Amino acid sequence: MNLAVNLAADYPLLNVFWTMLWFFLWILWFMLLFRILVDLFRDDSLSGWGKAGWAVFLILLPFLGVFVYLIARGRGMGERDMRQAQESQDRFRSYVRESAGSSARTSTADQLAKLHQLHGAGQITEEEYAKAKAKVLA
Repeated sequence: MNLAVNLAADYPLLNVFWTMLWFFLWILWFMLLFRILVDLFRDDSLSGWGKAGWAVFLILLPFLGVFVYLIARGRGMGERDMRQAQESQDRFRSYVRESAGSSARTSTADQLAKLHQLHGAGQITEEEYAKAKAKVLA
């Protein structure tokens, strides 16, 4: 009685490669489908009914829906991605500018010079000047 089973011989190497290829194509397909759904719902120029129609088309006939979407609206996908990336970069740059501007403290000497100018111009009293000077030096 020979009970030893050699499972590696039951699944040849070429079949392993084919299985891996189909698996990666399957993953690629889902990535493409989700990418299109994200683009569809991110597009502001399309009405709600248009989005619903495309979503139904993509869900009921996914292969045909994806190919038709890529043909009909494929160029706009790249343009919308570029616009979103540019807006994100602009928001980041403005945030950095605001943060750098607000965190850049003026030196004590600059503050004292401004106080002296205000006091010399008569815009603040002697008491206000002394109180502000004490606050800056503290």
